[in-house]
Amino acid sequence: MTNQELWQTVLAQIQFSVSRANFATWFKNTKIYSKKSGEVIIYVENSFSKEWLANKYSSLILKILRSLEKDIKSIKFLVNSEKKPSLNIQVSQKEEKIESPQLILKELTVDQKTNLNPCYTFENFVVGRFNELTQAAAWAISENPGFVYNPLFIYGGVGLGKTHLLQATGNRITKLFPQKKVKYILCERFVSGMVNAIKEHKIANFKKELKEVDVLIMDDVQFFAGKEKSQEEFYHIYNLLHQSQKQIILSSDRSPKSIPALEERLKSRFEGGMIADISIPDYETRIAILKTKCEEKDIELNSEVLEYVSSNIRTNIREMEGALNRLIFFKKINNKNPDLEIAKKLLGNLINIPRKKTTSKKIIQTINEFYDLNKEEILLSTRRKEIVRPRQIAMYLLREELNESFPSIGRKFNGKDHTTAMYSCIKIAKEIKENDELLSEINLIRQKLYSGLIEEK
Repeated sequence: MTNQELWQTVLAQIQFSVSRANFATWFKNTKIYSKKSGEVIIYVENSFSKEWLANKYSSLILKILRSLEKDIKSIKFLVNSEKKPSLNIQVSQKEEKIESPQLILKELTVDQKTNLNPCYTFENFVVGRFNELTQAAAWAISENPGFVYNPLFIYGGVGLGKTHLLQATGNRITKLFPQKKVKYILCERFVSGMVNAIKEHKIANFKKELKEVDVLIMDDVQFFAGKEKSQEEFYHIYNLLHQSQKQIILSSDRSPKSIPALEERLKSRFEGGMIADISIPDYETRIAILKTKCEEKDIELNSEVLEYVSSNIRTNIREMEGALNRLIFFKKINNKNPDLEIAKKLLGNLINIPRKKTTSKKIIQTINEFYDLNKEEILLSTRRKEIVRPRQIAMYLLREELNESFPSIGRKFNGKDHTTAMYSCIKIAKEIKENDELLSEINLIRQKLYSGLIEEK
């Protein structure tokens, strides 16, 4: 059996042991480089893949290899240097011209027809437990758009990779099906575009352009909240595309049923396909993301530094990448790697930001804004579902964030009994343990609650 045949046999068995998403992410472009004296050397794409495969899959691979050839005793992973371009001189010449941190970022080359950024791909999208199902669904759609998971509705907090995954799906569809018309659009841009089209009496042309696409990808659909005319027009566009088996992919910072002032018929459509969430990545995945970003930027940073960033920026991948860019810029202009002490100084104003303690007024205001309620609605003595739920969450946050007593919480809501406040807090605390969707929602409210608040000195 040749090395190629042996590795193909191994991959065929591995496919039955790992998810499709993980297989596509970690085993792409791998091969056996050599097999000598009982040791098999396996080529991988980059150092991150090397580390991940060695830690997560080495025992499985070795077990399969031994079942095929008994004389194999060990395996080793090496980065395939043949795949690395030799552009070191050109790159270093460009780096000498760097004047600001922004210039070390990849240029955002957006395709004018699709609005997609080609930098967003499945290859540089890190898969972990927090997004595995969602990535697998997006991958399946890219292979058969319009016929599986239609629509796909992705939701999660700010900076967790929703836009990356949406655009990666669009880019792969464009690559596999060049004849299909793919359109990525921000919901906010859809709304403003429609308003302008109405003013200029070009609404028919505006709708016609969207109705002719084969794949419609819309980001941040929570922006539809309260915009009745936009919802009505999108409803008709959605129906036409869906009936024609055109693929629809949507994203939001919350689940469809949690988007305030959204028509029931749209909620029903959004929930009619597959709903998948992206949660907060765990520590190991955050490390993996940082290492992948370093690979992309062709730079190596001390593992202590990466661990420091990962341990201190936990809820926002975008912020994590911003911290990484600051470290990379330091290395570019000083021609040396930042150690842990330097990293702490460079990132001090990002990581060591003392949070200002919030107030009950701010909590209630944030809840009102999140659920699109009027100032006094949450205080009303009503059993309407759209009021009761936000009120219970507000009571829970008053207890958790400010440690207020139950009688004090009750008084803030038109003198409700302390038992009502106690029931609300216990109910939400219990549901959070069983409902990841609610946990994600409350984490997002906390993000909005504390964003921009700094301790006054």
